[in-house]
Amino acid sequence: MNILAKARYELMVNGVGRALLSLERWRNRRKLAGAKGDELFSPPPECSAWLKQLIAGHYLAGRYAEGARPVAWVTSGAPVEFLVALGYYVLYPENHGAVCGIRRTAESLCQRAEEEGFSQDICSYARTDFGTMLGGRTPVGRLPRPDLLLCCTNICQTVLYWYTVLADHFGAKLVVIDTPFLYEQATEHQLRFVQKQIEHAIVEAERIACRSLAPSKLVEVARLSQRAVELWARVLGTARHKPAPFTAFDAFIHMAPIVEMRGYGYTVRYYETLLEQLERRANDGIAAVRNERIRLVWDNLPIWFRMRRLSRFLAERGAALVASTYTNAWGELAGLMDPERPLESAARVYLHPILNRSTAQKLDVMEKLARDWAADGVLLHSDRSCKPYSIGQLDQQRRLRDRLGIPALVLDADHNDPRSYSDAQAESRLQAFLEMLGG
Repeated sequence: MNILAKARYELMVNGVGRALLSLERWRNRRKLAGAKGDELFSPPPECSAWLKQLIAGHYLAGRYAEGARPVAWVTSGAPVEFLVALGYYVLYPENHGAVCGIRRTAESLCQRAEEEGFSQDICSYARTDFGTMLGGRTPVGRLPRPDLLLCCTNICQTVLYWYTVLADHFGAKLVVIDTPFLYEQATEHQLRFVQKQIEHAIVEAERIACRSLAPSKLVEVARLSQRAVELWARVLGTARHKPAPFTAFDAFIHMAPIVEMRGYGYTVRYYETLLEQLERRANDGIAAVRNERIRLVWDNLPIWFRMRRLSRFLAERGAALVASTYTNAWGELAGLMDPERPLESAARVYLHPILNRSTAQKLDVMEKLARDWAADGVLLHSDRSCKPYSIGQLDQQRRLRDRLGIPALVLDADHNDPRSYSDAQAESRLQAFLEMLGG
């Protein structure tokens, strides 16, 4: 690490940057304090200003991290607690891709990647990342070069090839944690297999960071991670209330800290505050969607570039997304976490993401969400870019109807590439579906 880079990091991130972000948070809080929402929605939770500060602060730290602290780029399903304990700045390219989708820059970044020969058939997160890698502009300013690439195959096989490309481009060390697919319960052999790979990843991370992992620090980080996951599950649970004080569209935004800031005290404090505010709204009967008449569950990733339009389209017809398999995935595994045995716990937790389990188990999750959140219907996003998440949806649509009597609609789209989405087609199908539900 470079002394000058460390000094610049302290000045720009912990000094000037922190002061400016605190000022911006104060301004945003004042705006929210007087907000009354509109005819469709109640105003956002008061802590939304804090969320903006956390996200901006995370990417600000990344801008100045290079040379000041070790940098790891990781897949969304990778174990990160040991990286946090070692002082790494951790970047999630998928989360950055979502930011690009929301800010409407993903399409041009995808096109930049395609100009270099990457197929339009591969994941639009990967193409967004490649476009950024090849010199495309990013709404967060700049991303730090990775010292370590940590790829865990528990979400898809695309990430293995994606991270191989990144390793070739940056000349960074690539560490792969290959997780066996779970058709039923994980076996002891599978758990030991994954734990050994995590232990190897720790050795490589220690070597690159030039420091040893303190067991007490790992336990501390694991406790904070578990607490944040538990709080996130409770945050999502507030939407069981009728009317729901919080929707899946809200959760798609408020999930940023649980994905990319696990293991930090401020993430725990943020979700404690959000939970308190949502419980108060539930007790006061404040609905996120003012005229809630229809409750829906969403399956798969969001359509990031159409979040606002879709949320308004549904709200105009009295429909609220009250749960999502995607946001639920970051809270459902809290019971598998054991901070006192962090490596064994990590092996168990990171073997069990929804995309590393059978389609039958995914259907069980959807049925539970539909039942416990009192849903009237399910929207199945058939994501052109995410085949592992979309496989089996036609069968799941039929089974939801036959087993629970819950209608479901398959919606063709893409999570980050607007060229694979039609407003007219999607909205006409949604309109017919909602009319069938009585909207």
